[in-house]
Amino acid sequence: MTYFKLLCLLLFIQSSIFGQKPRARDIGIPFNGTTGKFNAITDVKGVEVGYSTLISGQGQNIRGKGPVRTGVTAILPRGSNNNPVFANWYSLNGNGEMTGTTWLTESGFLETPIMITNTNSVGVVRDAVLKWFVDKHWYKEDFWYTYPVVAETYDGFLNDIYGFHVKESNAYEALDSAKTGYIKEGNVGGGTGMMCLGFKGGSGTASRIVKIEDSTYTLGVFVQTNFGRKPSLTIAGVPVGKALMDTLNNELKMPPQSYRKEGDGSIIVVVATDAPLLPNQLKRIAQRVPLGIGNVGGYGQNGSGDIFIAFSTANTNAFQRNDFSKVDMLPNDLMNPLFEATVQATEEAIVNALVAAETMEGINGNKSYALPQKLVIDLLKKYNRIK
Repeated sequence: MTYFKLLCLLLFIQSSIFGQKPRARDIGIPFNGTTGKFNAITDVKGVEVGYSTLISGQGQNIRGKGPVRTGVTAILPRGSNNNPVFANWYSLNGNGEMTGTTWLTESGFLETPIMITNTNSVGVVRDAVLKWFVDKHWYKEDFWYTYPVVAETYDGFLNDIYGFHVKESNAYEALDSAKTGYIKEGNVGGGTGMMCLGFKGGSGTASRIVKIEDSTYTLGVFVQTNFGRKPSLTIAGVPVGKALMDTLNNELKMPPQSYRKEGDGSIIVVVATDAPLLPNQLKRIAQRVPLGIGNVGGYGQNGSGDIFIAFSTANTNAFQRNDFSKVDMLPNDLMNPLFEATVQATEEAIVNALVAAETMEGINGNKSYALPQKLVIDLLKKYNRIK
């Protein structure tokens, strides 16, 4: 039995027993750094992730009926505990949307879950979060206001995006199903109908354990990938995209006058850590995300919305309305390991999304193919990245 066949058998057994799809490390792709238990953003204590996935119909696009290939992702920094966290954000290229960032920048706090969906569903998801707060008695005060953080990427090449299929109930489902531990990747949640670097993209995650002086911290990343040109795809330093230019190309039936350029799309990245960082330091973390994206072949094209948010779950008593608060702060001179962890986890989360995503056919027969894992492993062997 060949190595790859044996590996596939072991991964099938793992998937059957634990319900977990093979991930990039499982199939042999090498990465730097030490992961947390789940190699996920949920390795940061308290962080929970939930999904609502909508897949229905096939064939010709009939607006309002489908086919539907979309969803919603919810990331709760402290789970069901309404306790704002220090946060900040950064945009590499702003052809996209992340609501709520004006007050986040001004105040330094993230006061709501982070939601990710498709471009045309930002409004309904934002409104749904506020209604969910009311239904769940999220705020104990009689008078309150807040600005939900909702981000998006465009899934209109596989999904009936102008049919507006995401409803309030889908945002509720994502929020109510949020949990810690292992989380699904690929064609799930907001990432359901996304494409990345010439193949099927979607949702992905990874984490790193970082030791600084006598303390150990966790940093986790979650991505919704919908960006990049196939020729740029790089995995473990190997020019995979160029080698696979004639293999499993996306089948997109575009209008004759379409101004879409290859690589147009977006990526949303959420970084969580339990290291005690202040908002200005979290901005610095978010600014390192593009280095991880660059490692896999993204470079912030004009048509791409590359928007990133970072938060810290430390300093649990930082948010006060009337009282003074004392907070801990990691010195700037000790932040380099967290910068490196951000780059590493971002890169791996993107590749995890590619590995987990399955071939999907959407509207009008448009099709995006899964990353051919065996061919990728063969290329990594050819370039001596693995034995």
